[in-house]
Amino acid sequence: MALHPFLTSFTTDFFMKRVYFDLNSSFIPPTVKVNCVAIVSNQTIVRRSGNYQPPIWKHEYIQSLNSEFKGEIYVERFNELKKEVDVMINQIIDDPLKNFELIDTLQRLGISYHFENEIKDLLKRTYEKSYESDDWKKNNLYATSLEFRILRQHGLNVSQEVFNNFKDETKNFSKQLYEDLNGILSLYEASFLCIEGENILETAKHFTINYLENYMRSCKDEYEASIIRHALELPIHWRLSRLDTRWFIDIYERKEDMNPILLELAKLDFNRVQSIHQEDLKYASSWWRSTGFGKKLSFARDRLMENFFWTVGVGFEPELSYFRRMGVKINALTTSIDDVYDIYGTLDELELFTDAVERWDVGAVDQLPDYMKICFFVLHNAINEMAFDALRDKGINVIQYLKKLWVDLCKAYMLEARWYHSRYKPTLEEYLDNAWISISGPVILIHAYVFVTSPTFQDMESLVEYADIIRWSSTIVRLADDLGTSSDEIKRGDIPKSVQCYMNDTGASESKAREHVRHLIDETWKKLNKIDVENSVFPPVFIKIAKNLARMAQCIYQHGDGHGLGHQETNEDIASLLIRPISIRSYSG
Repeated sequence: MALHPFLTSFTTDFFMKRVYFDLNSSFIPPTVKVNCVAIVSNQTIVRRSGNYQPPIWKHEYIQSLNSEFKGEIYVERFNELKKEVDVMINQIIDDPLKNFELIDTLQRLGISYHFENEIKDLLKRTYEKSYESDDWKKNNLYATSLEFRILRQHGLNVSQEVFNNFKDETKNFSKQLYEDLNGILSLYEASFLCIEGENILETAKHFTINYLENYMRSCKDEYEASIIRHALELPIHWRLSRLDTRWFIDIYERKEDMNPILLELAKLDFNRVQSIHQEDLKYASSWWRSTGFGKKLSFARDRLMENFFWTVGVGFEPELSYFRRMGVKINALTTSIDDVYDIYGTLDELELFTDAVERWDVGAVDQLPDYMKICFFVLHNAINEMAFDALRDKGINVIQYLKKLWVDLCKAYMLEARWYHSRYKPTLEEYLDNAWISISGPVILIHAYVFVTSPTFQDMESLVEYADIIRWSSTIVRLADDLGTSSDEIKRGDIPKSVQCYMNDTGASESKAREHVRHLIDETWKKLNKIDVENSVFPPVFIKIAKNLARMAQCIYQHGDGHGLGHQETNEDIASLLIRPISIRSYSG
């Protein structure tokens, strides 16, 4: 991307020379906090600080985690229940609505991944049966919406026209639907699977949101209110599935017609998978401690637990253990290197570090300060090790592709560092053209592709040119991050984020700018949804990971900077997923 004329008017020397300031320099924004002042060759270097707090999750505590749910008694009970559910799914039930409800329940209880083939067969039978006669869903908003959502979730391109039956003579959704709360909720959830140009679904979204927000003001039933509140915070399609499972298990247990077999299986599975996550977490914590980053890069965010939380949100399934163990390294490295560029390194040091990464040569680090040498060696060793694993296990040498990702990321960081030091304010378009890369989404996703698929050279060539699925997922991550973190980052000294760029471009208030960014997230989800209905060339596991990365960002930044500042909500989410098992008793006699 070409630099703005304002930037190109600066000489190369401006960017290549080390820039020093004394403590009274007016160039330093007044909100920036000084971390330390170093004297090098009679020159004063002022470094910024993010003022990040130390982690609350200690290595010793993580290593002490242990779960009883690995025991044989639980494994046997789990297998018994799984067989019972298998029979349940394969029963021929001449009721499409009950079949769709069963699939939805399995998904929301977090156990559908055990029955993928059975669910495909059930969907096929139900899909064919439902088009023999539509009496079961005719004039039933709940049934029509549920069918639409389930089919779209499974990659079937159902027409939005199915909702025309629920419009009145004015072509608006009928107010008679107000009497059907379950139908309204079901339509609300379905509307978030829309793609660009689907105006019926867009109208449905606004119609249901307005109704549900008004309904909440007078709702006296706490159970009902908790369900509506949960939906309005984030729709199912945008939610982190594992956290939603934890919430839904509690809600499902309170349902009058809950199935005790499904409930007990869901609880056992949740605890069994949690025990696997704990072992992955122990591995990650030992690796993180071995890097010395926590002490040697004390200015950076020491967020091992939060970085691991990301990997669970993106891929929780037991078979994705390698992905989580390697993914947490990617997350930790991007977090630390981001802080090197954002708050600590001088322009001269950052140029040298970017060059070292581009050369990918340990001999290129001699001119780097010690903290950067440590950073480079950990990065170099970790990525080379991952490339070796891919060569050994999958027969493909991916190091050149992985290296390109890190070069692109560091160059994106470098551009933002130049913007900061020159006090340049990018337009929203300029900012986003760079920021979807600097958020590290492409690095995370393409490494994940190597971890969870059998990549080919053709795949890798296409991916490192950044296919749309990578751009749209990364854009959502960036926008969600900006909504949660930009206020804090501006206070400690940083470039304008998407919220501030929109304010600068248009003169809008911060609240209007935030509304616009939320709108951009909505519009980008429509682009991401289109991947499913276009028969994507990418494997389903990768499409799911790309969507989950966007969902994870919306989760961790929902209440502010849950990644860097460790908000109470994030700590509670981590504890509920990784620390605390669900209490279990047998419901099925």
